[in-house]
Order: sequence, then structure tokens, then C-alpha cells
Amino acid sequence: MKLPLSYYLNQDVLFLAKDLLGKVLYTEVKGEITAGIIVETEAYFGVIDKASHAYGDRRTNRTEVMYSQGGVSYVYLCYGIHSMFNVVTSVENEPHAILIRAVEPLIGKETIERRRNMPITKPAISSGPGSAAKALGIGLSFNKKDLDGEEIWIEDEGIRYNPEDIAEVPRVGIAYAEEHALLPWRFFVKGNKYVSKPSKF
Repeated sequence: MKLPLSYYLNQDVLFLAKDLLGKVLYTEVKGEITAGIIVETEAYFGVIDKASHAYGDRRTNRTEVMYSQGGVSYVYLCYGIHSMFNVVTSVENEPHAILIRAVEPLIGKETIERRRNMPITKPAISSGPGSAAKALGIGLSFNKKDLDGEEIWIEDEGIRYNPEDIAEVPRVGIAYAEEHALLPWRFFVKGNKYVSKPSKF
């Protein structure tokens, strides 16, 4: 069942970042449907989070989508090459977002293998945000898409993890965020091989 847009309006981005673990992210690109189970996320806490693109209420052409009502995608390029897919959450003008860092391939595995030019058995196929996006065919054209549409959506298929099965650790690659780099706002499913490194805690 597709998550309704109301799901994304929750103002507790940390709750949603954990709750998205086990949800299934779908895309349809040129008639090909692929999907992966979300196994790793990072929460970005709007204007007060030094790691967020919206920190200090920075509104630019790039970040404006973060100020939308929750339930849309925010896709940006990292190092000019990797597409990073984020779920915009919360209410209008509260720019919370959740970075999808890893998925476990579920549907369209042959398509995913072709996109990544590697076998599905290799964790690197969809481990890390750039790889996860590429595996599901997500590029910049997916920016500002409604998450209940026909191109990209998330479903609840009843996959649940117990709290003790979820790691809560600092986010990755955000040293610039000073003390906020230490906040345990990265969540992943313990023992899942598709989780990006470092997966020890």
C-alpha cells in the first residue's frame, strides 16, 4: 500500500527516519519498475541542523523544495556526479528531510544489475546514497516529485524491525557540521549487508 502524503507531514523527522526502515521505495523509469527495501537513512532537522542544506533558514533555488509540504522528493548532486535522494517531510516552511542511504534490492533485480553493472549479490550495488539512487534509476529529473505519484513512491509492505535491530549512530561525511556531526541521526538495520560503511557501532 502506498504511503499517503499525510504520512510525511509528521513533524518528528527522527521518528520518520527510523519508521522508513523496512518501507519499500519504488520507481518506474521508461516502463521498468524497480524497488528496494529501505535499510539505512539519515535525518536532517531543518533550519537548526548545521548539517542541513536549510541550516540558518538558507533558501535558495536548490533548497526551496525542502520548504514544501512533506511528501515530495529532494534530489541533488554530490561532487557533481552522485544523485542523492531525500524524502522531504513535515509541514510547509519546516524544511526537514531524510536521506535514503541504502536499499536492499527487491523488485526488478535484472534492471538494477544492468544499471549498476554488477551482480545483485554484491552489497555495493545499492549501498550508500549514490549507489541506491542509481540502482533505482533516480537522477536529477526526480527532484520535486510527489511521493504518491506514478514515477516514485514508497509502500508499506509490512516489514518491521524491532528497536534493538536498529542502530542509531552519527551521520556520515558531515564534519563541517561541527558538534552536530556527532548527533546519532543515522539509522540502519543491524546486520543488513546492503548498509553502507561504516556499519559497525
